[in-house]
Parts: sequence; structure tokens; C-alpha cells
Amino acid sequence: MSSSPVKLLRTRSRGLRALSAAAVLLLVAACASDDDEFNYVERPVDELYNEAMDTLQSGNNRQAAKLFDEVDRQHPYSPWASKAQLMSAYAYYLENEYADAIAGLDRFIQLHPGNVDVAYAYYLKALSYYEQISDVGRDQKMTRLALESLQELTRRFPESKYTRDANLKVDLTRDHLAGKEMDVGRFYQKRGHYLPAINRFRKVVEEYETTSHTPEALHRLVECYLALGILNEAQETAAVLGYNYPGSEWYEDSYGLLTAAGLGVQ
Repeated sequence: MSSSPVKLLRTRSRGLRALSAAAVLLLVAACASDDDEFNYVERPVDELYNEAMDTLQSGNNRQAAKLFDEVDRQHPYSPWASKAQLMSAYAYYLENEYADAIAGLDRFIQLHPGNVDVAYAYYLKALSYYEQISDVGRDQKMTRLALESLQELTRRFPESKYTRDANLKVDLTRDHLAGKEMDVGRFYQKRGHYLPAINRFRKVVEEYETTSHTPEALHRLVECYLALGILNEAQETAAVLGYNYPGSEWYEDSYGLLTAAGLGVQ
């Protein structure tokens, strides 16, 4: 006896549902395989950490970072977890993957503010910005972030073994920012836009007075004031230049300009 149309339809429906369910399971399994770079197999924390260290020492920094991340993922409450977080950031730093390094260091600092290695975390974060500093012809966002991070380290940990190097880098970073202001100021000056040029040169004198650019900034101010016919300001600025940098070539140039204009230094 043949099956009724209704019975056949139900049988076919059940078969289609079974095939659909199997397809979904296969798809999920495939996605999970693609997404999980590490097949999750829980391992002893010391074994996993040591493998990460060996991988780092072999020069495979990116893989080492992922292994350190796995330590933190599998054993988040272990004493090794905080060490792994810091080492992961260090591995990313070595690989020049600064954004990942900074993100990891921010997380470490937030979770472990009293950790014995937190000063190093601040230092490594500052280095991650510092090593992205570009020449003065380009945007100086990274330079400013480096300066902020370096100053935060020296403020929070004045006795840290990293502070001396941080202070040296603070001076270099400030000099770089002053160089940027000088570059923009000279750009305006060459085009006869003396007021914005003056603003840039004055910023160097007032905010970056200890940098190597200050003598030139004072001289450029003398040039701009003379170009605008503001003679008293030119003379006073040259006097400041002569008092602070009496033997510099910039003072000699300013003195020559004033003499040629029939003016003396006040």
C-alpha cells in the first residue's frame, strides 16, 4: 500500500530538517576552527608560560604575544597572569605593533596599579609612543603623547631606575616639538605672514625656552619685528638674545640687522 501524500510530506520535511541541522552544525564547527587560532586545550600555567618565553627568545614575537595572552586567558587568577600581560605587551612592542602594546599596557596599569613592575609598564608605554615620533614636517601627535607619557612616569616614579632615561627623552621630545613650531614659523615668515610667524616663534621662547631652538626663535622675532616696523620690540628682543646667548651666531645676525637699520641694541 502506498503512503498518503500527507505522510510523504512529513517524512520529507523531517529529512530536510535533519539535513539543515547537520549543515548548521558543520558551519558552526568550521567557523570555530577558523576563529580559534589556539585550539583550546587547558594546560598547566608554568608549561604555557615557559613555551611563550621560549617562543619570545626564538624571535617569534607575535606568536609569543599570543601565547602570553593564552596564559592570561586560561589562568586569569594565577600569579603568572599579570606577568603574562606585561610580557605580551613587550612582545608586541618588539614587533613594532605599538597599538597592541599600548592597549595591553593600559590594561596592565589599570588592573595592577600597585604591581612591582608598574613603573616599567609606564616606561614601555612611553617608549611605544616615542618610537613613533615622525620628522618635524609631519603631524606631531605621537610626539605629544610621548611627552605626556614620559612626564607621567617621572611624576609618578621620580626614584625609578627608568626615570633618568625618561628625563633625557623628555628633553629630546620637547626639542622636537619646538622644532615643529620653528618649521611652521619659518613657513609663515617666508611668505610674509609675519603675525602667525611671530606667534610660533614666541611659543618656542615661552614654552620651550630650554631647547636648542630658542636662540634662532629670538633672531626670527627680530627679523619679523623689523619687517613690520616694530622697532622697539626688535631692539628689546635682540637685547634678550644678546644677554642670554652673547656668543651665538644668531645674536651676531640680529646685531647686524639692527646696525644696518641704523638702530642699536637696547
